[in-house]
Amino acid sequence: MNNTKSELINLFKSVYETDVTPEVFFAPGRVNLIGEHTDYNGGHVFPCAISLGTYCAISLREDKKVRMFSKNFERYGIKNLDLDNYEKCSYWTDYPMGVIWTLSQSGYKVDRGFDIVFYGNLPNSSGLSSSASIEVLTAFTMSEMFGFNMDFIEIAKLCQRSENEYNGVNCGIMDQFSIAMGQSEKAIFLDAATLEYEYVPVCLKDASIVIASSNKKRGLADSKYNERRSECEQALAEICQGKKYASLGAMSLEEFDEYKGLIKDDNRLKRARHAVSENIRTIEAVEALNKNDIERFGKLMIDSHVSLRDDYEVTGLELDTLFEEALKVEGVIGTRMTGAGFGGCTVSIVKNENIDEFIKTVGDKYREKIGYSADFYIASPSSGPVRL
Repeated sequence: MNNTKSELINLFKSVYETDVTPEVFFAPGRVNLIGEHTDYNGGHVFPCAISLGTYCAISLREDKKVRMFSKNFERYGIKNLDLDNYEKCSYWTDYPMGVIWTLSQSGYKVDRGFDIVFYGNLPNSSGLSSSASIEVLTAFTMSEMFGFNMDFIEIAKLCQRSENEYNGVNCGIMDQFSIAMGQSEKAIFLDAATLEYEYVPVCLKDASIVIASSNKKRGLADSKYNERRSECEQALAEICQGKKYASLGAMSLEEFDEYKGLIKDDNRLKRARHAVSENIRTIEAVEALNKNDIERFGKLMIDSHVSLRDDYEVTGLELDTLFEEALKVEGVIGTRMTGAGFGGCTVSIVKNENIDEFIKTVGDKYREKIGYSADFYIASPSSGPVRL
């Protein structure tokens, strides 16, 4: 869908057999440059919105019926829903309907039904936050169509609540925040504990961000994501028997070394060590970027992946293969898995003159070892949701 707005309008008219011209909206996906599994541990993250994302075309109705269609899930056809019934149906529609339910719980009345068509060019279950993208898109669209005038931080918080309470994924706020608050050519240095943030220019000189999708599908709610969060919470509770900390992200490495003996399980010890060390890495990485030290930034990305592989154990064969093969290619400054793990994507910083070689070499080696292909995307930091 190259001319996305006009094609989406035509698709809407075709799907719903109408001459009505719908309103069109867009929300980006996101890639996290460093700071993984730190947001729900009270640490720092460093994501940026990207130009890939999710589009919708919408027209209001006079009743309370809701009809949803996704170009990405054509096989399901039109899903007929109702604003008087928010029962989950275990389809992709649970993400937008969860947002509408959360809006109603928060005093924002969606009092008219609508017909809506979605289309996303983010790979599903890729670690680029297709779920958060459709959530933020839905909240922004409802705010615009019903005059809620929600600010972007409020939208981010509401969408996190939706995923936590409606979809059962105990995620932090990074995905929704970075998508709602994205700015072109900048990443967001976010303190997940306080929501204090600053925009940091991403100046990579003669290099670019390259995303490699493993094409291994995984669902967050079905993965060990919630288990990892629980392990960190238990580790923190054990540490607090010696000294009180608000979160693992509030600890220095020296403090962790002092109190880690209180953690009674080796797995919980490793999970907590990752949460503490990754937070420190993220702070150091932003400092390096502010000093135009891209090489140091890249080294910290690599250290991040190693910690996610060995201490947090969320990488797996596919992501480790992409990581290991990337390190063999000339011009790779840094590389790591991004997202929750258990499949999804890696993010690499690659010198522009080596990008073609990187895609071919890593792609060939991945197909040879895994048995199917990876997909590659060149990304740049982009702005948040908009009406088109």
